[in-house]
Amino acid sequence: MAVKILTDSTSYIDESLKRELDIKTVSLNILFDGENFKEMEIDNESFYKMMEEKGIPTSSQPSVNDLYKMMKEVVEKGDDLIGIFISSEMSGTYSSAVMVREMILEEYPEARIEIIDSRSNCMQLGFAVVTAARAAKEGKGIAEIKEVAEENIKRSRFLFIPHNLDYLKKGGRIGGASALIGNILKIIPILTVENGKTTILSKVRTKKNAVITMVDKLIEDMKNYGLKELVVHHINCYDEALELVNLIKEKISIDINISSIGPVIGTHVGPRAIGIVYYTERNIR
Repeated sequence: MAVKILTDSTSYIDESLKRELDIKTVSLNILFDGENFKEMEIDNESFYKMMEEKGIPTSSQPSVNDLYKMMKEVVEKGDDLIGIFISSEMSGTYSSAVMVREMILEEYPEARIEIIDSRSNCMQLGFAVVTAARAAKEGKGIAEIKEVAEENIKRSRFLFIPHNLDYLKKGGRIGGASALIGNILKIIPILTVENGKTTILSKVRTKKNAVITMVDKLIEDMKNYGLKELVVHHINCYDEALELVNLIKEKISIDINISSIGPVIGTHVGPRAIGIVYYTERNIR
């Protein structure tokens, strides 16, 4: 009996790593003018080109049927399952997964299924998934793997910088007046995720200064808590992500992967956003 790990598409874990660690993924959806796409079935370049042409789409959680099929596939084989999903404050995915778990347990009473609310998205969710999957590969049991994932959540941080505030305004993340003033004055918020919600860490004049401030926060956390792994995120701006990688490497020696953020989160934050996700040796929160 093995323990399998299931997550959703907003984790944006590298495909080769998902294959290596046998991470299962259920897709959220994007809706353009009545046409529905699974996030995992449209490449980022095509999506952002479509968004330029058609405007900002809407997003939705995975279907109950998709969640049910993936969970059932695992328990039918006699394996245990841990599902780790996007923050319940941001999507109904977690709530649906909890409901589907109960449906599965009615059919398979002996099944062991744990559902975890990551309280975030992107690779802050992804690192919880990856560390859990590594623990599963090592042969750890479901209770210990769950603890590994929950401990990672306490030790991770997601910092990101939108290129402008229009997408956040449309998504209700920031008030209309604040968005207007911010764009006129070139005031850029450095955003983070705490208690499951997007919040403002600080506000800085110009994107360049915001990037420097974000890296300074990384260095501060590294000094206070140690540093394990780090990913640089971008939304359709690889060159800016590479510049950020080089800036970080001027200050610390660490392997850094670059990860493109896909349609669902990209819809709410907008193109040319950049950010960093990392987790530390000791608890941040």
